[in-house]
Parts: sequence; C-alpha cells; structure tokens
Amino acid sequence: MHPSPHFRETDLGVLLARMTAYPLALVAVNGAAAPLAVHTPVIARQEGDGIVLRFHLSAANPVTARLLAGAAATLVFTGPDAYISPDWYGDVPDQVPTWNYLSVEAEGEVTALGPEGAAAFLDDVSAVFEAGLLPKPPWTRAKMKPAAFDAMLKGIRAFEMRPRRLEGITKLGQNKTPEMRAGVIEALDGQPGGAGIARAMRGLG
Repeated sequence: MHPSPHFRETDLGVLLARMTAYPLALVAVNGAAAPLAVHTPVIARQEGDGIVLRFHLSAANPVTARLLAGAAATLVFTGPDAYISPDWYGDVPDQVPTWNYLSVEAEGEVTALGPEGAAAFLDDVSAVFEAGLLPKPPWTRAKMKPAAFDAMLKGIRAFEMRPRRLEGITKLGQNKTPEMRAGVIEALDGQPGGAGIARAMRGLG
C-alpha cells in the first residue's frame, strides 16, 4: 500500500466498483519459506456496511493448503495503470518519472465454503461474467453432465473473505497542479493503453 495519504482510497462504493471492474485478483499468503501467491477471479458484493469477497482455487494449489490451515490472506486488485514521463508536465523543473494506477487491497481471514458453497459460487461466476457477453446465450452448468460437474468440483476449494482491512490507491497526480495533470492527460490520450488512466484523471475535476 502506497504510504502517501494523497492517494489513499477508502470510499466503499469506489472500492466495490473497482473490484467489480477488475475482478482478477492476486491472492497472497505467508508460506513456510517465502510468500505464496496466485491469481483468481473474485466476486465482490456489499453486505450491510461491509464487503464480501468470494473466490476459488485449485485444491492442489499450495495457497489453498495455507488458507485451509487458517492463514490470513491479502487480495490485490489492479486497475488501469500508466507510466508518466516528467516531460508531460510542461516546463516544470526537477520532476521525475512516476507511475499512475488504481488498485484495491483486501486483507483478512477466509472461510472455506464447502461443496455446496463452491457450486453456488461457480454458478454466480458464470452468471456474472456471461452477462457481459450478451447477446450470446449464457453458458450454465446445465450444459454439463452432472457427474462431470461433480468431478470438477472435487478439484477446487471456494473461499469467502469479509475483509478486516479494505483500502485502495488512487494515484492520479493529485499532488500535481491542474496544469501539470492536463499535460499528462493530453499525452496519455496518444499512448497505447493510456486511455484508462487519462479517463480516471479527468474524473478528478
């Protein structure tokens, strides 16, 4: 987590929207000799005043074993990002290169969902992400033989996290002048992959 308060993001609505837009998260845990990490899609929802995160991993993944043993986890969601050249600020001396980006970190203990919870999670995964492929007819597990689905289900473990820490980084040049940010936005518009950060920077007003 970036230490500067300029960039700290705590608005629950912003964090939920960001995790929903960029659902592939890095799940990190402490291993016996070194940190362990794995990527997985996460479904986030608001429940009361908090957030619930659900995800699944291969049963054979070493991260899975650590989670089942009670290890806490950190989930990291990364949104758009871009390199920022000092030349884009205009005629401003003594600037250095930096990187603008959007991210979310969720930290806490997880709960194993069991086979029924894992099956429900997989149904939700297909429902959420197939909806983005319309007008294609949505895929559902009804297209699988029940025995094939049950065999696949045995190979995964699903988890739920209710984060004890949930915060993000919105690093968009808030520590720069509006004129400097305008120069960066103009430059990013002409860079491959720069549109996401340029759009976010415009949202600063």
